[in-house]
Amino acid sequence: MKKLNEKIPNPKEIEKEISEFLTKKYGDQVKMISPIVMPDADHLETDDIPYKKINPINFDLKPEELIAYLDQYVIKQDLAKRVLATKVCTHFNRIKYQKTDDGEHLSISGGIKNNVLMLGPTGVGKTYIIKLIANKLGVPFVKGDATKFSETGYVGGDVEDLVRDLVRESDNDIELAEYGIIYIDEIDKIAASGNLIGADVSRTGVQRALLKPMEETDVELKVPHDPISMIQEVEQFRKTGKREKRSINTKNILFIMSGAFGGLDDIIKKRTTSQSIGFGSQGKISQSKSDLIRQVKAEDLIAYGFESEFVGRLPVKAIFEPLEEEDLLKILQTPNNPVLLNKKLDFVTYGIDIRFSNEALKLLAQKAFAENTGARGLVSVIEQVLIPFETKLPSTNMKRFPVTITVIENPESTLNSWLTRENDDQRIETFNAIVAENKKFIINYLSENRVNITGQYGLPLSAYRIDKISDYYCNNVTEIGSAVKKIKSFYDKIKKIEFDFYRKHDINIVLEEDAVDAILEQLASGTTDIKGVYDKISADFEYGLKLIREKTHRNRFFLSKNALINPENYLNQTIKTEFNKSDIQQTFSLSQPDFIINN
Repeated sequence: MKKLNEKIPNPKEIEKEISEFLTKKYGDQVKMISPIVMPDADHLETDDIPYKKINPINFDLKPEELIAYLDQYVIKQDLAKRVLATKVCTHFNRIKYQKTDDGEHLSISGGIKNNVLMLGPTGVGKTYIIKLIANKLGVPFVKGDATKFSETGYVGGDVEDLVRDLVRESDNDIELAEYGIIYIDEIDKIAASGNLIGADVSRTGVQRALLKPMEETDVELKVPHDPISMIQEVEQFRKTGKREKRSINTKNILFIMSGAFGGLDDIIKKRTTSQSIGFGSQGKISQSKSDLIRQVKAEDLIAYGFESEFVGRLPVKAIFEPLEEEDLLKILQTPNNPVLLNKKLDFVTYGIDIRFSNEALKLLAQKAFAENTGARGLVSVIEQVLIPFETKLPSTNMKRFPVTITVIENPESTLNSWLTRENDDQRIETFNAIVAENKKFIINYLSENRVNITGQYGLPLSAYRIDKISDYYCNNVTEIGSAVKKIKSFYDKIKKIEFDFYRKHDINIVLEEDAVDAILEQLASGTTDIKGVYDKISADFEYGLKLIREKTHRNRFFLSKNALINPENYLNQTIKTEFNKSDIQQTFSLSQPDFIINN
C-alpha cells in the first residue's frame, strides 16, 4: 500500500502510464494524446467526494394498492401478484421504517432480504410485471440475462455490472441506486449440469458470484483494468483535484430472479411420489405441471442444480400459471395491453386509425393459444396477419382500418378488395360500428373499476367524465391512466377556481359535481377557457355573495349546475332561505335596494 505522503505523479507520468497500458491492451489502435492540466497543489484533497444526495425514501404504498395497480395491466396470476406486491411493499416500507431522521439505518444483525424467485412458463408476464412494479415505485430497474454472465467475467464484465448499471439508470445518483431492483431472467439456465466434470464458471460459478450482491456487499463503481474507468478517474481528478472513491452498497437492493424451470416438475413429482409410497398410503391424483410447481421446496431447487447458499438467498417464491385461451382474450381486451397499443401506434404513425372488433380478438386469441408461447404468441399472430396491410395501406389515402374476422382469415383477398375501392362504404360502416363497440366496452370497464380508478387518480368518476375519458382513450393511442389524467387536469383547473375565488374575495365557494361537469363540457368543447370560466363566476356571484356574508356571516356556498346557469335565481333563493331561518328580519330586508336581484 502506498503511503499517504508519497509523491503524487505529475501529468506526464500519468499520461505515460495510461498510454503504455493502452498500447499493451490494444496495440497501436488506441492512444492517449489529450493534455492533462492538474489543479493547484493547494486545492488537492484526498477525502471522498460527497455525491448527489436525495431525500430519504418516501414510500407508503400498501400491498392491496399495488395489487390494484397490477390488476389494470396483468391478467390472471393472482397468487403471483399477491406475493410480489406484498413482499415488495414490505421491503421498501421496512427500509423507510429503519431509516432515521439523520440518515442512519437501524440495522438488525442477520437481517433477511426478501429476494424473490419467480417460476413459470414463458410468455406469462414475469418480466412485464416487474417492470410495472419498478415503474410504480419510481425506483431504478435493470434487467440481466443469467446466461450472459460467468464467474470470471465476460467481455470485460461480470455479475457486479448489474449493480453498476443501477447507478447509470439513476443518473449517477448512488443513494437512489441503492434502493433499486435488479431482475435476472433465465436463472434456471445457470443450474449445475449433471454431466459436467470440473468447474463450471457459467453455471455454479455465477451462483457463487451472486451470493454477496444478493445479501450485502460494496461494489466498486470503477471497473478494475478498464481503460475507460481509468481515463474517467483522471479526468475527474483533473477537474476537481479530489480522489474519488465511489461504491454502492447492495443491502437494500432487491434481487428478483425468474425462469421457466423445465423439468423441475419431474423432480417435484418424484419427491412427492416417494413420500406417498408405503403401507397405508393412498394413491395420489395425477397433477398438472403447474400444480406440481406450486409445491416447490428448497430441496427441489437444490436437486435441480442450485447450491443451497444460493437458494437460501431467495426466500420468496412467486409461482406463475400458464395462460389459457380465455386469458389471452382478456389480455387483448384489457385497455392497457401493450400488444394492441403498440400495433395501433404502428399504424397511427402513417395516419391510419386501426380498430379491432371483439370477434376478431377472439379469433386472434385462439390462434395465439395454438402457438403455445403464452402472450408472445399474440404478437406473432397479429404481426403475421397485419403485415400485408402495414405494407400497402400507408401508400393509400385509406385512414380507417377495421380488423374483422374476414381480415384475419383472408388478409390478402380483403386487402386487394380494399385497394380497388370496391367496398369502401362497407369498410367505413364496419369501422364506425367497431368504434361504437370499443367505446361501449371502455365505458363498462371504467364503470366496473370506478372505485379503484377514483382512489388511484383522485378523480370522482361521474357518468359524464367516464364518457369523456372513453372518448379520449378511443381517439388516441394511450393507456387508460393517461386518459384519466387528461380529464383530471381539467378537473384540477376547475377546482382551483374555488381557491382563487377565496383568495381574491375571501368567500368559500364549493363547485358541486354537476357544476364541474358543466364547466368541463365547456372546456372540452373549446367554447371557453379556464380564465373565462373564472371571470364569469366572479361577475355572477361576487357582489351577491358578499352582501349575504355581511348580513348573515355565512361564508360557504355550494354552487350547482343550475346555480351557474341561473345565478340570479340562486342568489335570491339563498337570501330567502337565510331570511327565514334567522332573526335578522329588521336589518335584512329584501326591499332594500342592495338586495334587489331582478330575474
